[in-house]
Amino acid sequence: MISWGVSGITGGAATSLASNPFYEICCYAAGIAGNLFAFVLFISPMPTFKRILQNQSTEQFSGLPYIYSLLNCLICMWYGLPFVSYGVVLVVTVNSIGAAFQLAYISLFIAYADKQRKLKMGGLLIGVFCLFALIIYVSLAFFDHPTRMALVGYLSVASLISMFASPLLVINLVIKTKSVEFMPFYLSLATFLMSISFFAYGLLLHDFFIYIPNGIGTILGVVQLMLYAYYSQISGDNYRLPLLA
Repeated sequence: MISWGVSGITGGAATSLASNPFYEICCYAAGIAGNLFAFVLFISPMPTFKRILQNQSTEQFSGLPYIYSLLNCLICMWYGLPFVSYGVVLVVTVNSIGAAFQLAYISLFIAYADKQRKLKMGGLLIGVFCLFALIIYVSLAFFDHPTRMALVGYLSVASLISMFASPLLVINLVIKTKSVEFMPFYLSLATFLMSISFFAYGLLLHDFFIYIPNGIGTILGVVQLMLYAYYSQISGDNYRLPLLA
């Protein structure tokens, strides 16, 4: 789900900062905090799938967000591996866990969807793995290590930015309906905390592959929380359950 990278700091500054224990602690603290808040987001669809299991139907829920999230996690996981970057372990772990969650959600969605949606979701899932395989092949076969890292880094940034379509749609819906029913507080809070954690991590490493997309995510998180505070007072809504429909 999150694209981490290697430090963009070079030369003496890199050596000085890398040998500073306080600097290392700050980097790890920001990264680990981001991992924890990302895990909250990974489990947030569980109430939705509990409902699907109870009703034995996907009803009107869409499976596309899980397809997009799976592709995003796979690209970011590839970026964190030593074949591309220099082996950022926490990036691999958070995105491999995220990919496992998304794959589980997609499998459940396919199991309880009608025939037409089964075929559609199955085709999209195959498409995701084919695209991921193509990215791996092209990046390994045609690019040296520094160029490969830049290529996959830009792909991960593009993937993360495309994920912002969902919160933008939610923000638009809240403004139109003047209700926070479809913008759960804890989900918005976790999104904000995750984004700002990785934004801080990116700034500490001077790595724009991290701080640009997560900076945008932080701004969107602030907007969501401000809208929640404003419209929950007006309408009296108090939707705090992390239900992701």
